[in-house]
Amino acid sequence: MERSLRRELEILGEKAKVASRELSKLGSKGKNEILKYIKKALIDNMNNILEANVIDMENGRLMDLSEGLLDRLFLDSSRIESMASSIDTVIELEDPIGEIENMKTLENGLVLGKKSVPIGVIAIIYEARPNVTLDAAILGLKSSNAIILRGGKEAFNSNKAIADAIREGIKNSGHNENMVILVEDTTRESSTELMKLRGYIDLLIPRGSANLINSVVENAKVPTLETGVGNCHVYVDESAKIEMALNIIENAKTTRVGVCNAMESLLVHKSLSDEFYKGLKKIIDEYNITVYGCELSRAKLDGIKEATEEEYAREYLDYAMSMKIVDNFQEAVEHIYKYSSGHSDVIVTENYENAMKFLNEVDSACVYVNASSRFTDGGEFGKGAEMGISTQKLHARGPVGLKELTSTKYVILGNGQIRK
Repeated sequence: MERSLRRELEILGEKAKVASRELSKLGSKGKNEILKYIKKALIDNMNNILEANVIDMENGRLMDLSEGLLDRLFLDSSRIESMASSIDTVIELEDPIGEIENMKTLENGLVLGKKSVPIGVIAIIYEARPNVTLDAAILGLKSSNAIILRGGKEAFNSNKAIADAIREGIKNSGHNENMVILVEDTTRESSTELMKLRGYIDLLIPRGSANLINSVVENAKVPTLETGVGNCHVYVDESAKIEMALNIIENAKTTRVGVCNAMESLLVHKSLSDEFYKGLKKIIDEYNITVYGCELSRAKLDGIKEATEEEYAREYLDYAMSMKIVDNFQEAVEHIYKYSSGHSDVIVTENYENAMKFLNEVDSACVYVNASSRFTDGGEFGKGAEMGISTQKLHARGPVGLKELTSTKYVILGNGQIRK
């Protein structure tokens, strides 16, 4: 009789548990050696990965994926080389496992401290992002966690080729390749069953659309770390330097529209000059951006569509955005408070007081003054890579790197003490 999908996933979970125990015994040198073998295998298998990606791109166009999603899906030699370079960065990072902090001696002579330890088995459910396959694996390995990968059907061939290379590298290093496992079933059922795999998965991370993240948060029976969608705002304050503001807007919106740190909503102080709107119109026309705006926005710029509540709350992941002209700083902050997804929000201003108020009052994972939201990224923050951008407030917030993939346990040293 054919085994049920649930049982298939339990078997993968059992394999990952065994591998995680082996991984937890390795020191930094051993883990870094594995990562070096993975880098070699990734480069050696580059042609296989590129051929697999061609199939995914063809299927993606047939599925009518947006340009933003196709950009996320696309791989070429330079992107794979960049992925390989990220392995070197992670190798150089300090190992977060085994650190003991807050050591103190109690009145009874016990020596007490907190030691950083791996979480165990981490599963990640993600969509059309083959780079996540590598990012999750190398971060998991360096932080001594076994990883179960469940990518989307859009990137299946690319994910499998990358995962095969990773497992080849681990095996060539002399270790258990089940430290990294790819779930090859991409049906909705496999995602749902993975959410319920108590006893095998210690942490589940969703990375993708609002629908995926909401499904995991609402249905998971295992602990989850919520990564958020990116309705990121740029607010151009009345004192902003026009050229700086336009550069930030162009960078935040257009460099890669399909990423979660791209600008989706633009707020503009009502006093800004015609020079600003002339420059903004040039950006909109150059990139053919669809803009949904308020009545004042539509009066300032031709071709702006009417914005509804839905547009202001939307993550577009495309050449589209919402726009609103506000009366003052506080109205901008209130708009962000209402519609932001808590990912990354920006103020462009020369007013120090407004800059500090923005940092204090805007409650997002990353809050910027005079810089593009596109910097919200594990690599840019010096983490080498990331498992996602956490928008929750418990355990981890912002780019999830090595430190965020650890837990702690108390260690207590005694010399025969007994409690009275």
